[in-house]
Amino acid sequence: MRRRRPREAGTRALLGGYATGNPDDLLTLRQLLAGLGRRAFGMLLFVSILPAFIPVPVGGAISGPLVMLIGVQLLALRRRPWLPRFVAERGFHRHALARFERRISPALRRLERIVRPRLLGLLDARPAAAFTGLLLLLLGLLLSLPIPLTNYLFGGLLLLFALALLERDGALMAVAWTGGAIAIVVSAVLSGSLVALLEPWVDLLI
Repeated sequence: MRRRRPREAGTRALLGGYATGNPDDLLTLRQLLAGLGRRAFGMLLFVSILPAFIPVPVGGAISGPLVMLIGVQLLALRRRPWLPRFVAERGFHRHALARFERRISPALRRLERIVRPRLLGLLDARPAAAFTGLLLLLLGLLLSLPIPLTNYLFGGLLLLFALALLERDGALMAVAWTGGAIAIVVSAVLSGSLVALLEPWVDLLI
């Protein structure tokens, strides 16, 4: 009889482990990704979007390029994330992760009732991984732009991608694809409408 493989620790358990210890310890990205295997992209995406939830103007400018870097690597069909050394050795103090873990833990507790490893083809198949990478590249670009009141919106969508990768849940990834594609299309339409609206005024000024 084939023995069932034990389920890996969920996102909430991982965050709880990182949050335990000296609050002043610096946890580097290299440390956060160690031993996660295929889930490393999910953890990297998770920590990359943390600045987007900090109420400072540059949050998106920090998170956006990191998300784009992840998207490019998924587009290139890399199985493990690569980081330049100067990025890999940076990270977050444990107290910052603990504060974020306390804030997001109730939502994660509810999500854990429905998320589980399933539909792995939507995570591991090459076309699926490339499509995920493309959406992350575009969403990272939108997040990095100084568009008012969008950090939480794009950050929330990217959090779905991160959880799908961490929990190995293809069904949740399908939901993330849908939300991400809608956000990209709506942003493109609104930006085109804004350009069309401003064009007569620009012509007058010129």
